[in-house]
Amino acid sequence: MKLNLRVLLTLVFAGWLTGCATTQKGLLFEPVLPNYQTELNIAKLNDILSTVKLTEQQRARFHYDRGVLYDKVGLRLLARYDFRQALKVNPRLADAYNFLGIYYTQEGDFDNAYEAFDSVLELAPNYDYAHLNLGIALYYGKRNKLASQNLEEFYKVDTHDGYRVLWLFIANRENDKKAALETLKTQREQLNPEAWSTVLVDYYLGKVSESALLKYAKENLNAEQPDVEYTERLCEAYFYMAKQARMKGNNKKAVEYLKLVLATNVHDFVEYRYAGIELSLAEKALLELK
Repeated sequence: MKLNLRVLLTLVFAGWLTGCATTQKGLLFEPVLPNYQTELNIAKLNDILSTVKLTEQQRARFHYDRGVLYDKVGLRLLARYDFRQALKVNPRLADAYNFLGIYYTQEGDFDNAYEAFDSVLELAPNYDYAHLNLGIALYYGKRNKLASQNLEEFYKVDTHDGYRVLWLFIANRENDKKAALETLKTQREQLNPEAWSTVLVDYYLGKVSESALLKYAKENLNAEQPDVEYTERLCEAYFYMAKQARMKGNNKKAVEYLKLVLATNVHDFVEYRYAGIELSLAEKALLELK
C-alpha cells in the first residue's frame, strides 16, 4: 500500500506514543505532524529540481529550501544531501553549513561540527544562531569554557530571551555551579514575566515545580493551533526537566523525559535536536551503575 508522509508518520508515532504513555500516566499530547503545505512544497521543489532548467544559484537555493523542509519533517539524510548539493554550487551558503554543523553535533562528530560553524561565522559574522549551535557543540564536546564564551555571545544579542539565558546557564554551571546560579538570578530580572521561556527559567531557579511547569505549558496557547503549541512546549519542558534530572543524578527519570521529548516529533526545535545526545548519555550513565 502506498502511504503519504503524513499517514506514515502517524502510524510510526502512534506506536511509539503507546509505549511512552506508560511512562507518564495521563499523557495527553499528539506528535506534531507535517502539515499539508509542507508536503505540497516538497512535491513542488521535487518537480522544479527534476524538470526545470535552473541557473546554478537557483539550483543551490532550491536544494537548500528542500533541505529545510526535509529537516522539518525529520528526513535528515535527505536534508543533508540537499545541503551538500547546495554547497557544491554555492560554497558561501552559510545557512547550509549551519545545518550540517547541527547534524555533526548530533552524531558526536565534534571536529567537523566546529569546522562547519566556523565556516558560518566566517561567511556571516553576525549569524547569532551559529554561536548558539557552536556553543552547544562545544558543550557536548566537553570544551566548557569555549562553550560559555559562544553562548555568552548568543545571549548578548537579546538579553530578554529566556532560551538564551537557559543555554548560557547550562554551559556556565559546568564551570562554576554557584556563580552560574547567581548569574541566572540576575538575568532573570530582565525577562518578561509572562513569557513561557521565563517559566522555564523559574523552574531552574526552583520557583516552579515540575507539576506546575507542565500546568503552565497549557496556558495562553495560540488560539489558531493550541494543540501544536502545547506539544512544542512539552518538547521544551521535558528536555529541560531531563537536563535537571541528569544534573541531580536521576538518569532513570531523565531517560523517561527524553523519550517523551522525542515522541513530540518537533524536529526543528533545539531541544528535540539534542535530546538524542542526552538520551545516550543518560542511558550510558545507567549502564555504568549496573
